Amino acid sequence: MAVSNPPMHQRPPPATTSNPAAAFLSERAKLEQERLERLKRTRPDIHRDTTAITVDSDSEDDIDEEERARSAKSTSTRNAPSTSAAARARPAPATGRQTQAAGSIFWEGELRQTANMHVDKHKDTRPVFRLSEIISPKEDIEFAIVSAFCWNFAWVYQMFDRKTPVIAVDHSPAGEASIKAILPNWIRTTPFLRGGFGCMHMKFMLLFYKTGRLRVVISTANVIEYDWRDIENTVWVQDVPKLPSPIVADPKKEDFASAMVRVLHGVNVAPALVNFLSNDHPDLPLQRIERLRTHWDWSKVKAALIPSIAGKHEGWPKVILSGHTSLMKALIDMGAKPPSGKELVLECQGSSLGTYSTQWLNEFYCSARGESAQTWLDVSKARRAKLPFPPIKILFPTARYVRESVLGEAGGGTMFCRRKQWEGKNFPRELFHQTKSKRGRVLMHSKMVLGTFRDKRGGLDRHARSSAQADSEDEDDAGGSGDTAEDKKLAGWVYVGSHNFTPSAWGTLSGSGFNPTLNITNYELGVLIPLHSQEEIDRVACWERPPQKYVSGRDEPWIQSESAAFVEEAG
Repeated sequence: MAVSNPPMHQRPPPATTSNPAAAFLSERAKLEQERLERLKRTRPDIHRDTTAITVDSDSEDDIDEEERARSAKSTSTRNAPSTSAAARARPAPATGRQTQAAGSIFWEGELRQTANMHVDKHKDTRPVFRLSEIISPKEDIEFAIVSAFCWNFAWVYQMFDRKTPVIAVDHSPAGEASIKAILPNWIRTTPFLRGGFGCMHMKFMLLFYKTGRLRVVISTANVIEYDWRDIENTVWVQDVPKLPSPIVADPKKEDFASAMVRVLHGVNVAPALVNFLSNDHPDLPLQRIERLRTHWDWSKVKAALIPSIAGKHEGWPKVILSGHTSLMKALIDMGAKPPSGKELVLECQGSSLGTYSTQWLNEFYCSARGESAQTWLDVSKARRAKLPFPPIKILFPTARYVRESVLGEAGGGTMFCRRKQWEGKNFPRELFHQTKSKRGRVLMHSKMVLGTFRDKRGGLDRHARSSAQADSEDEDDAGGSGDTAEDKKLAGWVYVGSHNFTPSAWGTLSGSGFNPTLNITNYELGVLIPLHSQEEIDRVACWERPPQKYVSGRDEPWIQSESAAFVEEAG
């Protein structure tokens, strides 16, 4: 629905507080005061003034970000080296192949890892992104929309010009839609969550420059120092030029811009934008959210935007716009279905594990093949429950790897698995593979799904679909069969974004093939990028390939709650 300025007598009052900066910082400080006081007493050498947002949720799938709201800053502060150690470990200024991103413009799109102070400098040879370089030149940014689950507002506030209006999309522990002024020229907005469950987990930025250029940033990193300094994350950046004159957008066309419009409405940006326009900032470059489609030239964007919008989505027209069925539709449109005689193999890298069943893994795999779940849903649940696991490699660090990483066990505060998950009767332990950064002994918060193709092996094609789907290669209501990767000369594809490999993030299908329902717990966002060569596949993967399978009886996943480093902290 379009957002326009209401008449003057109906305009909303400014979303302000009597002293926004002081009130905001005071509110955040209360949430962390006791823990930080304890930390100052026990580790005064590494104490820093950081803030965090507490979140209470009963969701069991995405305890990664749920717990990070309580512990990320603790982890960040606990792991932060002393001043002298930081000076020794801090990466040298980027030179040569590590050309800095500051001042660069990425008209074709760019995928990079974040800079990290703990990586092996001999392995850290590719260009990286730093947040300060992405948000640059800060004096040229006219307006910004920034989304993250975990924030240090005091830290990121310094990266923007204080005159720049910023809409900060955040998570509400209560799941309430709200807007509130938190700092001068900053409005915090939160979207609705059913029953307060799930989380607003999207990590993105829209930076509007005074020249008219729009910078789109899709990230796996939160807006806290730890994510941009101590742990690996991945960022995709593309600059989009402004059109010489507006165009008329096809209301039926689905593309990157239309998906971003839905995302902004979904996470409650519209009322915050109206508030800015109606009060202190009437001349923003974005006057209505829908103008993203009509005022900027998206023709060079080859990536597809993959959102998950929390809620219940019913019927194919809505189901294919969100979650793993959105991935399915994008793969069809991109022509990334497996070539003839090939099957898809997935490598799923994340920082939090879900509650997996063979039904959900095959459901996700079906979408990742670019196959509609229309006939899949018409197969009985009993038959679906008997399907073997599909060819998926779940990447997660072993306990040994975390202990031997640069920061040791204390650095494992962003990796989440529970003992009851791992020991569950039907948990797919045989799918687990070790994840090791290509840049040294650091842990990765990057979230990726890498899809590659291999020759079909005897009988494995049954993993892809139920017997009822075996001959279902015809055009379907979800968008047709589409070209295959062979037709488009694709070697594979990669998803990068906020989605962990969990049902909460990607959604769960129910209903029938005629009338499906997709339930999604979280708000998530990422991009799907086509890959054209084996070299490109190896370059974009942030882990060592091929990943090594867990050795039964020796390897177990890192379980934070069983670590003395975190037991002591909790105590």
